[in-house]
Amino acid sequence: MQNDLVIGRQQAFVTRTGLRNSTQRNETDVTTAAIRNERKDFVLTDKDFGKICRLVGERTGIVLSEAKRDMVYGRLSRRLRALGLRQFSDYLAQLESGDETELVEFTNAITTNLTAFFREPHHFEFLTRTLLPEIVRSKSRKRLRVWSAGCSSGEEPYSLAMCLRETIPADWDVKILATDLDSNMVAKGKQGIYTADRVEGLSKERLRRWVKRGRGDKADMVRMSPALREIISFKQLNLMHDWPMQGPFDFIFCRNVVIYFNKDTQRELFSRFAGMLESDSHLFIGHSESLYRVSVDFELLGQTIYRKK
Repeated sequence: MQNDLVIGRQQAFVTRTGLRNSTQRNETDVTTAAIRNERKDFVLTDKDFGKICRLVGERTGIVLSEAKRDMVYGRLSRRLRALGLRQFSDYLAQLESGDETELVEFTNAITTNLTAFFREPHHFEFLTRTLLPEIVRSKSRKRLRVWSAGCSSGEEPYSLAMCLRETIPADWDVKILATDLDSNMVAKGKQGIYTADRVEGLSKERLRRWVKRGRGDKADMVRMSPALREIISFKQLNLMHDWPMQGPFDFIFCRNVVIYFNKDTQRELFSRFAGMLESDSHLFIGHSESLYRVSVDFELLGQTIYRKK
């Protein structure tokens, strides 16, 4: 109660006087953050949280909302302890200095079990600007098959579906296979229903065309359009077990999945992926993954995009 009164008096003063210069903003942010972080080891100010959100967006394409603040604190406070740092501002300074090793640790900490629409946007830019137009020009058969391996709750295959619907001619036979080990994630993806904050990063045009907003008590929910859902098949699949599909696929997305496997398992998995792709087909992997000394079946095109030899 006392903490609420402190914040309330500060807000009332700002509203009454109209004064909120940079010093007052900083003092209020620090005080509010201190109250919010009471009984925690570190203080995560609004300023530091904003910087973290911007950095995450730049590196991964993920849009973090205020609702993710406690998650961010929990995951990054472990990095502060590991590095012996006392403040989030010190940690951000290290990231901003260009410490690539810690930037990878930072990205992994934030994105573990975290997905988003158009995550790692350079992959989708390559798809729409280069790969999909090339496929349309070169394929004699109007058929396209895509695999999203480790699709989580469905944001990745729906992002792919948007790209395909926007780029591939309407008379093509287009299908996306979306698989994940977690049956709950597969069920969620099949429904295509998300909280509205999950689509905050989409353009107005894509929101209008592909996203249906709920009404009444469902106004804070959205659902992917039937035009997207009808070309995606969600299936539960353990990548380490037998695969029922035959292939071949025109390209495969398997991003931020193999980081949990040892090198021998990775070699086996990428060899099997190669068997599902024709020559010159593409494989997309995660920002912290690499095929270096893992597979000789692919050549690196850049930014975790590979082509089968």
